[in-house]
Formats: sequence, structure tokens, C-alpha cells
Amino acid sequence: MNINKLRRNLYRIARILGDINAVKKGNVGKRVGRRVAGRATGKVLRKLFK
Repeated sequence: MNINKLRRNLYRIARILGDINAVKKGNVGKRVGRRVAGRATGKVLRKLFK
């Protein structure tokens, strides 16, 4: 298996486990907000450093 595929899959599993943990603790809204903010920041930074 390619190391990049392994890494991608590990990060994907970690994200899913984090989602499950947030549901258990009741922090889903906070997690979704942070994810949206992170994606928006990423888009802005991508445009700046293009």
C-alpha cells in the first residue's frame, strides 16, 4: 500500500472517530462550526498564495 493512501485513510478514520466522539459528548455544533471555519480559511489562504 502506498504511504500516502495509508496516511489519507488514517486521517479519515481519525475524523470519523472524532465525529462519533462529538456526538457522544454533545459537541456536534461546535465541531461543525470549526470545520466550516477551517475550510473557509483554507479557501482564503489558497487564493492569497496562488
